[in-house]
Amino acid sequence: MIRTKFQKCIEACQKCVVACQQCAIACLNEKEVEGLRKCIQLNLECTSICEAAVKIMSIDGQSVRDFCQICSDICGKCADECEKHAAMGMEHCRTCAEICSACAETCEEIAA
Repeated sequence: MIRTKFQKCIEACQKCVVACQQCAIACLNEKEVEGLRKCIQLNLECTSICEAAVKIMSIDGQSVRDFCQICSDICGKCADECEKHAAMGMEHCRTCAEICSACAETCEEIAA
């Protein structure tokens, strides 16, 4: 793979995609899944925007900053929601929150 000037952010987004997908599946397997709807929705949104951001960064697209700003915003929202569930002992949400927060920071650097 060709290393790009966005490599750090691409890798953070890819890691976030995996974490969010795993978190969504883990949430679906929880007993009280009804209370996790918002978390699952944000996991899916975060996955989608991170995948799009990776594609745009990999081609050095003209909209990189815009995509990275949206990505940072969604990752931050996902992290905040996951933190709520992590506080109740959901380890998968704790892991996801940490990875989403790191991705949000990395994307914010590109967006700035």
